[in-house]
Amino acid sequence: MACDAPALDPIFLQLGPLSIYWYGVIIASGAFLALWIATMEADRLGVKKDYIVDLVVFAIPIAILSARIYYVIFEWDRYVGEPWWKVFAVWEGGIAIHGGALIGSVITAIVFTRVKKLSFWQIADIVAPSLILGQAIGRWGGNFMNQEAHGGPISEATYQSFYQYLPDFIMNQMCIEGTMYHPTFLYESVWNIAGFILLLILRKYPLRRGDMFLTYVIWYSFGRYFIEGMRTDSLYIVGELRTAQFISIILIIGAVIMMIYRRKKGLADHTYQGKKITQNKKK
Repeated sequence: MACDAPALDPIFLQLGPLSIYWYGVIIASGAFLALWIATMEADRLGVKKDYIVDLVVFAIPIAILSARIYYVIFEWDRYVGEPWWKVFAVWEGGIAIHGGALIGSVITAIVFTRVKKLSFWQIADIVAPSLILGQAIGRWGGNFMNQEAHGGPISEATYQSFYQYLPDFIMNQMCIEGTMYHPTFLYESVWNIAGFILLLILRKYPLRRGDMFLTYVIWYSFGRYFIEGMRTDSLYIVGELRTAQFISIILIIGAVIMMIYRRKKGLADHTYQGKKITQNKKK
């Protein structure tokens, strides 16, 4: 669908030569909100808030680095012949949250919890709701404001049937070089918010340790699989197989197997019940 609408000003604040961009403000706001929620959840379960803060201090830079490495590996042809520093130019776009950042974050958490003699699964359960909420907010910064990670063009008939009822500022931002595109960032953000609500509801039930985090992995990966199929900027692992879809399938299968395995081996006997954590007799 042809369109003619100006994009939003990407600059939040201009201080002389220093430009503060909206995408950074939104992502940072999402990160701080997610951290606050995680510390509240830690307090509810009797875990020191400082552990969560310390983990985030290590996890964020490592996650960004691993997300960039992941992206560069699958897009290596793009950097062949380019100046060497282009590999590190994250400000030009190109990080893989689903895959790279998740791998880096999990490895960091495993090492951190072993050093601190904490339960990895308990910490993972604590941060799971915050992770998916942070991702929901982050899509508005990284993808909406930067007009990236969108879907294919929207037809006139499709726009009239549904998209005309969305706020103008959303669809105007999806008007890129005279063409209206599917706001896939919006689809994923809504899916993630629904996942955040689901995880909050699940807190009321006697979950096994690890179930909250594994549910997050399944929920996010399920939605990402279908949304990825609509995007026009996907990384491909081979042929027409999209990397994020392949990773989603692996994560879903792995999470389900892990849930079953941990139960059979008696590794998921800690049960959350309100502010208490009980443990069955079986060890």
